Amino acid sequence: MSWIIYFVIAIVVIMLLSAAIKVVQEYERGGVFRLGRFVGLRGPGLVIIIPFIERIKKIDLRVITMDVPQQECMTMDNVTVTVDAVIYFRVVDAADAILKVLDYIKATSLLAATTLRNVVGQSELDELLAHRDRLNEKIQVMVDEGTNPWGIKVSMVEVKDVELPQTMQRAMAAQAEAERERRAKVVHAEGEFQAAQKLAQAAQIISTEPAALQLRYLQTVTSIATERTNTIIFPLPIDLLTAFMSRSSPQPNPPKAEE
Repeated sequence: MSWIIYFVIAIVVIMLLSAAIKVVQEYERGGVFRLGRFVGLRGPGLVIIIPFIERIKKIDLRVITMDVPQQECMTMDNVTVTVDAVIYFRVVDAADAILKVLDYIKATSLLAATTLRNVVGQSELDELLAHRDRLNEKIQVMVDEGTNPWGIKVSMVEVKDVELPQTMQRAMAAQAEAERERRAKVVHAEGEFQAAQKLAQAAQIISTEPAALQLRYLQTVTSIATERTNTIIFPLPIDLLTAFMSRSSPQPNPPKAEE
C-alpha cells in the first residue's frame, strides 16, 4: 500500500516540476504574470515559475513575413485596381506586444491592409505602376507609426502585384503601341531630314565643281559594270565629251596675209 502513496507523490512532484520549469528559446522572451499582474520578462534559457500562481506567455522576436490579402482599391484618377503586398515586421518590445494588443500579428495585418487601401486611393495609376518604391516606403512609414505603440517594428512593405481591369489593360496596350509607332515615325523622319541635308550639300558641291559630276557618273558606270550582264546601255551626256571634243577637233588655219 505504501508504494501506491509513493507513486502518487512522485506523480504530483513531476506535475509540479513540469508546471514550474519552462524553457525559453534564444529567439523568444517570456512575460510572467503573477496572479494576473505582469512582473517582467524572463529568458532566454531555463525559467522557473511558481505553479498555479504564475504563468508565462512567450513572444517570438524573429522577423515575421506575412501576406497582406488582396485589396480592391480606387485610385485618385478613378481606376479600380486590385493590389496585394507582403509585410516584414518583428517584435522589439515584448512587454508592449503582450500588454497593449490582444493579437499583434492580426492587428498588424489589418492595419497594413487598411493603409494599403488608403495609400493607393491617394495615388494615381501612373505613380502606382512607375514609382512603386515610393508607394512601398510610404506604406512602411505609416504602418510602422501605427504599430510603434505595440512594440512592433515594420522593416519593409512590398507591393507584389497590381491587377488592372481588362479594359484598362487593352487601353494601355494600345497606348504603348501608338507610342512605339510615333517614335518609329519620328526616327524615320529624322533620317529623311538628315539624308536631304546631305544631298543638298552634295548638290552644292557638284554645282560648283562640274568635274565632280563627271567623276560621280564614272563611278556609277563602274559599279554597273561589275554586274553579270552581257550588254550595258547607259546614256552618255554630251557635257562629258565636250572637253575631249574641244581637244581633238582640228584647229582652223589662220588667214594668210595678203601680199
